[in-house]
Amino acid sequence: ATTYVQDGDVVPVVAKVRDGRPIKIEGNDMAYTGGATTARSQASVLDLYDMYRTKFPLHKVGNGKEAKFEEVPTFEAADDMIGKAITAAGGTVALLTGTVVSPSTKEIISKYPNLRHVQYDAVSYSGMLLANEASFGKRGIPSYDFGAAKVIVSLGADFLGTWLSPAEFAKGYSKGRKIDEKNPVMSKHFHFEGHLSLTGSNADERYTHRPSETAMVALDLLNAVNGTEGAPITDKKLEEGIKKAAAALKAAGSEGLVVCGSNDKNVQIVVNAINNAIGAYGKTIDWSKPVNYRQGIDSDFNQLLADMEAGTIGTLMIHGANPAYTYYDAGRFTKAMDKVKVKVSFSEKLDETTLLCEYVIPHHHYLESWGDAEPKAGIVSFQQPTIFPLFKTRYFQTSLLKWSGNNTDYETYFKTYWTGKLGSDAAFNQALKQ
Repeated sequence: ATTYVQDGDVVPVVAKVRDGRPIKIEGNDMAYTGGATTARSQASVLDLYDMYRTKFPLHKVGNGKEAKFEEVPTFEAADDMIGKAITAAGGTVALLTGTVVSPSTKEIISKYPNLRHVQYDAVSYSGMLLANEASFGKRGIPSYDFGAAKVIVSLGADFLGTWLSPAEFAKGYSKGRKIDEKNPVMSKHFHFEGHLSLTGSNADERYTHRPSETAMVALDLLNAVNGTEGAPITDKKLEEGIKKAAAALKAAGSEGLVVCGSNDKNVQIVVNAINNAIGAYGKTIDWSKPVNYRQGIDSDFNQLLADMEAGTIGTLMIHGANPAYTYYDAGRFTKAMDKVKVKVSFSEKLDETTLLCEYVIPHHHYLESWGDAEPKAGIVSFQQPTIFPLFKTRYFQTSLLKWSGNNTDYETYFKTYWTGKLGSDAAFNQALKQ
């Protein structure tokens, strides 16, 4: 049993091992996902054997087109080089990561002296986080129970394909779509979107509109639920669909659910108001178990980018993020990297951002790693290695520990952390079986 974690996706899995090598990934039936997996988690076993993985620590020598990476013979030599470079660079030391769902890793980051940590998601849910903060005073995302919903209205949220946690949502959604003699009622699914998605293709009623009209559709739906008049929509079919969805939501009451894929804070505030009006909170939406797999705030990354351009970031360490490829203004990020004196990547591959760095300390593949993930508050899933590391790689947490003055390696830190939390070695070993 282990856990696939990448780019904010968290999927508890079971790895099938033959002759000491993992060969197949399946879902963990004991997990909150009910044994579901995603295409990415299924394919992740192939990354372990990828011939383009970074196989040892690297140091870039030369400038411009003449620059090339050379192998650093030992981690001790790499630590010495990087430590001296960080001291000489001065300025702010920043760590740029994807969303961190690991409790033990968060503790390590918090103990690194004067470290500025910025989380960045390639697919941002910043608007949703800020809307929830405005509506409820909580900068987070609640759990959604599609299995408890009798009426589902989606405004461009592809929750069966890409939105938030499709493995979990597909399991819940399928429960309401199956009927038999004992349960002859099936959930009703309305979908409004600007282009055809996997979720839209499964809807009972699907209505199209321009992507720029999402806010207008959300506001009209809120007005229809509240029984107030709003600005009329000229598309009669779309207007009819909104009225039908609103009537179904009012009839379902707390067993209704509205989700939205927009990253606009104001649109998400309107969606919160619709769910509040029908009483969805506490039934199909659960704030007692907020999710942790999307934490990046756009303004935090934008401020880091501005500080990089201003030259105040002396050292930038990067793990689980590739903004030179995924950021909408990748050219701006690439130019800003030139202003940073020391750049360290913990990437497993020489991706676009890693190629801009001077130092590379490759991180283990998750199938080679110990680790933990807390996808939802109070729900923890462990990672444990299925194979000894194939190359000269190292936990990025070990690098942070050593560079902050703690000579403990992450494997020891992790086991000590959870043995203390669980109370004994026996309890820790039992947890690994889950």
